[in-house]
Amino acid sequence: MSIGNIILALLVFSFIIIFHEFGHFIVAVKNGIHVIEFSLGMGPRIISWGKTANGHKLLFFKSDKFFSEHTEFENHTVYSWKILPLGGSCMMLGEEEEVKDERSFSTKSVFARMAVIFAGPFFNFILAFLLAIVLIGVYGYESPEVMEVTQGGAMEQAGVQVGDVITSINGTKIVLNGEIGYYKVFHPFTEEPMEITLNRGGKNVTVTATPQLVKNESGEEDYMLGFSYGKTVKPGALGIIKYSAYEVKYYIQTTVQSLVWMLRGKVSMKDISGPVGIVKVVSNNVEAGVDAGRDAKGNMTSDSVKNAIYSILVISILLTANLGVMNLIPIPALDGGRLLFLIIELIRRKPLPAKAEAYVNMAGFMLLMALMVVVLGSDIMKIVSEYTPSSK
Repeated sequence: MSIGNIILALLVFSFIIIFHEFGHFIVAVKNGIHVIEFSLGMGPRIISWGKTANGHKLLFFKSDKFFSEHTEFENHTVYSWKILPLGGSCMMLGEEEEVKDERSFSTKSVFARMAVIFAGPFFNFILAFLLAIVLIGVYGYESPEVMEVTQGGAMEQAGVQVGDVITSINGTKIVLNGEIGYYKVFHPFTEEPMEITLNRGGKNVTVTATPQLVKNESGEEDYMLGFSYGKTVKPGALGIIKYSAYEVKYYIQTTVQSLVWMLRGKVSMKDISGPVGIVKVVSNNVEAGVDAGRDAKGNMTSDSVKNAIYSILVISILLTANLGVMNLIPIPALDGGRLLFLIIELIRRKPLPAKAEAYVNMAGFMLLMALMVVVLGSDIMKIVSEYTPSSK
């Protein structure tokens, strides 16, 4: 991982987080809620910028005590950049305690508060959609079109032809070629016959293919259908919107399915990545894209740049969709947990006791921090093991 790629990965990660927090911010402001501080990162402040009666001020390394002692910032939002690039926040008046002020979060209606909390994850989905529009508008989408059929393989025996477009597998709708790979991950092939629907020249054709036990690229035995697929297609304006929506839906579905697998114990710690692991994935994807576009002398070309941008867009869509889904999990300290409390308040027609909610949120926060430490340790160990020479 080069320093440049690490910085690039942090910028991507930071942009996704700030867009999430901007969702909270803009809906809070629209509902007349005062935002005390809007920040990128965690920990001590590096730079803060705020408006006062005497104009704007740029401040360096200021603590909470400084702002509590300088009341000229009270009625204005302070914008901060903090030292750890692993999060962000939109701190609102009355968010953590009841404050008797018409600008307070706690005085707004349940629906207004729900809108503010839901806005963060929703903006992640909006960002994923906007990035998908750029991706598909520039590069196109990958159609699940059959490009090659292995002689004597299951697909050839079923009558599948080059040019057929797969539209469903065992009743599961297929629109993008990536969905075929994820289908196999979540529904491993066996010797059981599979019903596959194809679009052949505008007509639907349904075939039955029985996977064969053969050696895969790693030399291990696996059940395979014996075909290759994936053709880049550049759609028109309406097609760009349509397939961008499918792209976002695809990533949301795979994230939800992955969470289900994790709860069922089918995903181990080595398969989970935190911020360090994410930075590594972004860096590796960019490097792979750049290397794939180099010329015979190893020099970067325009293809290197295109490949790198493509990799950044794909991983960004995945990350922002993932962040949106993860934040909607009904766990205390996450947006989903806060939404759950508000739904309970809506049903009870009165809020939960403030102390009880605070204790539950604190417990949830501590558990999340503990999980983050464990995942961070796992990320570091994976990187260390990757760069540690194996003994022979």
